[in-house]
Order: sequence, then structure tokens, then C-alpha cells
Amino acid sequence: MTFLRTFKLSLRVKFVVAIAIMLVIGMAMISSYLIDHQARGFERELEAKGTTIAKMIALNAESGVMFGASFQLEEVLASLENFEAIQYAVVRDTADLILAEFGERHGPMEPMERRQESPENASTCQWVTDANRNELICFFADVTTVTEALGREQLGMTGSAEDHKQIRTIGTVELGLHTTAYTEALSAAKRAATFLTIIILIFAIAMVTVIVSAITRPVTHLVGITSKVAQGDLSQQVEINQRDEFGQLADSFNRMIDSLRQSREEIEDYNRTLEEKIVDRTRQLEEAQQQLIQSEKMGAIGQLAAGVAHELNNPLGGILGFAQFALEKLRKLTPDKVTAKDIDGYIRYVGDIEVQARRCKAIVQNLLRFSRSSNASEFHEVEINAAIEQTLQFVAHQAQLNQITIETDLAPNLPPLQGNTSALQQVFTNLLINAMHASDSGATLTVISRFSPAVGEFGGAVELLFIDNGKGIPKEHLGKIFEPFFTTKELGKGTGLGLSVSYGIIKDHGGEITVSSVVGTGTTFTIVLPVQNRSHLTDTFREPAASPQR
Repeated sequence: MTFLRTFKLSLRVKFVVAIAIMLVIGMAMISSYLIDHQARGFERELEAKGTTIAKMIALNAESGVMFGASFQLEEVLASLENFEAIQYAVVRDTADLILAEFGERHGPMEPMERRQESPENASTCQWVTDANRNELICFFADVTTVTEALGREQLGMTGSAEDHKQIRTIGTVELGLHTTAYTEALSAAKRAATFLTIIILIFAIAMVTVIVSAITRPVTHLVGITSKVAQGDLSQQVEINQRDEFGQLADSFNRMIDSLRQSREEIEDYNRTLEEKIVDRTRQLEEAQQQLIQSEKMGAIGQLAAGVAHELNNPLGGILGFAQFALEKLRKLTPDKVTAKDIDGYIRYVGDIEVQARRCKAIVQNLLRFSRSSNASEFHEVEINAAIEQTLQFVAHQAQLNQITIETDLAPNLPPLQGNTSALQQVFTNLLINAMHASDSGATLTVISRFSPAVGEFGGAVELLFIDNGKGIPKEHLGKIFEPFFTTKELGKGTGLGLSVSYGIIKDHGGEITVSSVVGTGTTFTIVLPVQNRSHLTDTFREPAASPQR
């Protein structure tokens, strides 16, 4: 009883408890043995009974099987009505043709693995379950007949005819006994054993209780005082007037209460001023955190500024060229020399100017949408591939400067999501910029989108993968990268909030973001965004409280 050492009990209590436990275990073992022994006795009795009945039927069915007289066999089987345990009986010939049948046989039969028939009955007895999952014992007996084989050379010879008899099998008898009586008897034995065990257990517990109550009365009083002290009532005193260990414990406890009372008064005085300081510091930290989150977003915009300028420069150059060309043509023409071909050319020039101007407008709108404060944005229908492509336009020039190739594999016809485009683009930008920082010149970044269809209650989701073949993330850092202010970048190159903010944004969209990485091979960030209606989300997007950047 080694485990009793973990309890703070006296030696007498441990001794009594140990005896009670061993008594219960012993009774349980004895009851189990008796039940098992009785069950085997019931099984042997059923097997002997069934074997005898099957042999009797086989003996009486000899002539009926030999001559195929079904009516005679049915009369033999009709005598089985007096046996309540018989479920069915079947008489077959050697061709397995049923000649007579009694009761109902619900096939097919499946052997019960938990049953081990007696070796002497293994070939004639089998425990099975029928198609209705009822437990049965099947018995098999051969129907035999005796024939005499006398040759001509044996005629006139003296000797017994018994020497020339042959036993031939002409059919089989299959008998099925249900185990209802066996099951009921076994259940009754189990109930009796359980009842006896419970009685002994109650008696043992009563003995232990009487003995322990006299010993633990001081402990009970001490526990009550301890509970009140734990609730903050330090005015309690333990009153145990005994000259033993309990008395010494009571004196020590009373001194401890006095010491706690003095310490609490000192702490309460200190807390009155500390609470005010904590509230003020908390407010300052919240304001600083919001500023850091917004600065992370504006920092990303600053890194994209060169790319946006490059994107605007191309369409503006086209606009200027088309305008100058059209202006030069117009200066050389007079109203009387204008032809339809000239008008079509000017329309084409103006159309090209309009296309390039709209391209500039789209670039500026995307930048404004990305830089807009997320607190003022609402959830709306988002075309995720379009959001990815717009983000790639922002970072395209920066990828060119770093000689990094960005490849995409975007699944067509993705269902729209309920979310915030600006916030999601901030996540995509953070992941792409981090991937560029972790990759060398000539590296390749891959962006993949795919759809996971609905299964059961799962309404489907869109999966986004951002894959790079850069330096990778050490295994010891994988569990920290989404923590606020964690970063492995050099001082001044990151705040450690990029991945933390991204983690919060994805969580606000009801999604998941995970990372897998192998040092020297690359990193894969996986985003899963649910397709189902996000009506249960807040209508106004909230900037997440952060989780880190590589």
C-alpha cells in the first residue's frame, strides 16, 4: 500500500484502510473466481445436454434420412417442443439438403471468439451468434446406418456377421440451444457476488470511519479554521487543548495567523498606491501598442513606396506621350483638312490616355485602401484572388530590386469571403516582405490559393500558401514567431509586430494561420479562411492585439 504514504494519515488509519482495501480486493477476486467457475459449470452442463439431444435425434432419424421420409423426421423433431432451451433443429442428408426443420434458424452464424469450447466437444459443439445477435450453442451429430458387406467367398463360412458390418454416414443433425437460462443464472450469480462485496465494503468503511473519527476530530477543527483563513478571515484562532502533535500544530497555526494579519495590513497600504500606478501604466501601454501597430502598417507602406512610384511612372509616361503626340497632330491640322481617319486616331489616343489614367487611379485607390485605418473599415465581400493580385502589384518593384521572382498558382472561381480587404492585404504584404528579407537574390516566392470543399458541418474554406526557399526559421523560434515584439531581424529593421498583427487579423476573420519551416530549405505560411457567412463576427474590423515577425 505504498500509495497511502501520499496521504497525511496516522499509522492506525493507514493500517485500517489497508486492511479494508485488501479485504475488498480479496472478496472481488474470490467472487470473480466463483462466478467464472460457475459459468464454466453452466457451459459444460449445456454442452452435455445439447450433445445428448443431438445424438438422440440422429439415432431416431436413421430410417427417415435413409428413405427421405420428411414426415417421419418431423415427428422425431416434434418431440423437441418439450425442451424450452432448443432454438432450432435441422436434419440434412449428405448433399446438405434439408429434410426436416424445427424452430427458426436466423443465419448466418458467426463464431464467438471469446468462447473456447471444451476439447472433447470441439468438433460437435460451437458457440455462435445468429443474424439477430443472439448467442447460441450449435451441436452437430452424424446420422449413421449399419450395413453388412458379405462376399461370395464368405458365404457358407462360419463366423460372426458383426465382423462384416460397416458404419456409413447418411446425414447430419444440427441443433441450436439458446443461452437465456445460462445468461440469467450467470447474471444472478454476479448480482449476488456484487451485493456481498458491497456489504463487506460498507462494513469495512464503517469500521474505518469509527476509528478515524476519534483521531481526526482535531484535524477537522483545524481544517475549518484554515478554510476561513483562506477566505480572508484572519480573526480566527485554533482552540485545541492537547499536549501532543495536534496541540503543537495549533500553536504554530495561531502564530502564523498573527503574522499574516500584520503582513496583509502592510500590503493593503502598498496596494492603495500601486493600483493607481498600474491603471496609469496600462493606459499608456495600450496607447503605445496601438501606435506601434499602426506604425507597422505605415512602415510596410514606406517599403512599398518605391514600387508604387514605379507603377505610376509607366502609365503617366504613356499618358504624356499620347497627349504630346495628339497635340502635335492637332497643331498641324486645319478644320478643312480633318479626315475620318484623323478623328479615329485621336479617339484612339484619348482612349489610351483614359486607360492609363484609370490605371493610375486604380493604383492610388489600392494604396489608399491599404493605408486606410482598419478601425473605420467594415466586413464586406472579398474576392481573395483579386486582393492577392493587388498586393503583388505593391511589392512587385521591391521584388525586382531584390532580384526575387514571385510565382502564383491561384485557383479560379474561388467563392467570395466575408472580410476586410485592407486588413487581409496587410497580412499578405507582411508575409511577402518577410519572405523577401529571408531570401537571397535569385530566390523564388510562390503564392498558392485553393478551395477546400464543404464536408458535413464544415462549410468549406479557402487556403492560401506563401512559400519561400529562403533561410528558414530555427525550430526553437517556431513557437514564438506570433508573439508580440519577437523578431530575429537586426535592430531597426523590424518592430516584431508584423506576424503578431497578421495573426490577430486572421483570427478576427475566423481563420487560422500556421507556419512550417526547415532551416536552409525555406518556409511555408498557411492561411485558412472559412467561406461560411461571417455574420457572427463584429461588423467593424478591430485591429488585433498582436502576435511576431521573423
